[in-house]
Amino acid sequence: MTLSVDLFFSFRSPYSYLALPKTMQMAADYDVTVNLRPVYPIAVRIPGFFKRANPQFARYVVLDSSRVAQRENIPFRFPRPDPIVQDMTTLDVAEHQPYIHRLTRLGAAAQADGRSLPFTRAISRVLWDGSVASWNEGDHLARAAAEAGFDLAAMDAAITADPDRYEQIIAGNEQAHAASGHWGVPTFVFENEPFFGQDRIDLLIWRMEGKGLKRR
Repeated sequence: MTLSVDLFFSFRSPYSYLALPKTMQMAADYDVTVNLRPVYPIAVRIPGFFKRANPQFARYVVLDSSRVAQRENIPFRFPRPDPIVQDMTTLDVAEHQPYIHRLTRLGAAAQADGRSLPFTRAISRVLWDGSVASWNEGDHLARAAAEAGFDLAAMDAAITADPDRYEQIIAGNEQAHAASGHWGVPTFVFENEPFFGQDRIDLLIWRMEGKGLKRR
């Protein structure tokens, strides 16, 4: 029997990006379906989060995510531009968020199509691997989407025609994420049990093996 696991994912989260190679490998090696469910970043989901957090929080994330990428040999650079429009001096988050709304809605569209994991893997590399100067310019996203079997222009048009449909998908994801018992990303959820972090995939596999997970 094919097992199923949810993955709650943010396009701004370095650890979400860093989880993708092992997630793809898990899906290739084991008889498991990974349902990637995009959510908005914590900067949007929890207004004022960064102003209340310890000022060392963001600095540590930069340090730690960079060394995780080095250890795992994953191409890595923080996205340019930042998917969240935020003044990193004052930590104010802008009300208008064109980048993260588009990215997350695109992820929701791929989720509705049943192929959110390969789509998100392709798009996230453009943001995070440092191979392009500005991920939001030119045809970088369109080419990445095409490589994953998607027509980006058609997806954008569908979202523009009915944005509420995709916002409802995202809202459902966020509700399920909250109900799982964790608030961070990436969070994997298997049979209502959360596994938070890109470094918990081995533990997740262990748990699923106890429930009959088989290699392909």
